[in-house]
Amino acid sequence: MSIAFNELQKGITIIIDKQPYEIIEASRLFKGRGHSVLQTKLKNLISNNVVSRTFHPSDEFEEAEIEKTKAKFLYSHRKKFIFSEENPSANSGQCPSPRFEIDENQIHEQSKFLKPNQIVEILKYRDEIINISLPIKITLKVIEAPPGIQGARSQPGTKTITLETNAKINAPLFIKESDLIEINTETHEYVRRIDSHT
Repeated sequence: MSIAFNELQKGITIIIDKQPYEIIEASRLFKGRGHSVLQTKLKNLISNNVVSRTFHPSDEFEEAEIEKTKAKFLYSHRKKFIFSEENPSANSGQCPSPRFEIDENQIHEQSKFLKPNQIVEILKYRDEIINISLPIKITLKVIEAPPGIQGARSQPGTKTITLETNAKINAPLFIKESDLIEINTETHEYVRRIDSHT
């Protein structure tokens, strides 16, 4: 389905070079005589690569029809990630949820933040699973945290910690083992420590 230039905005998915992209940033620039261009950042929904692109009103666009469904991550085995479909009838015991696997190469860096029973979005393009989408912010437990010693000047006040999914990220010096912390899955950065008493 074709899409008009003035319909382009953050969240819209379009096809470029036969691959689906999502617009993650969009800013319109006016260039006199009513002419405008759209500067965008696009994420390839298959490779997760982000590219910059400027669009003009004369460009033609085709919308990428992406089907999104919910699924639960179960476990991983030999670089395969096993999920089950979210099936309301399965919760009542009527029938088991269908299981399927996704290769590590399809989900890329997102695999570092997957933990059992986590709910994710499955992205399908032309009836094929192309990727998953994690919540932007998730909570994970710290399983390793070195003592809070002042680091090198290039990274003042941070240290490398290990999360329950075995992912390693930088976090403030006060973070310790067994803390629950919030992670931004898009930037792979520490957001905040979760108060376990709340």
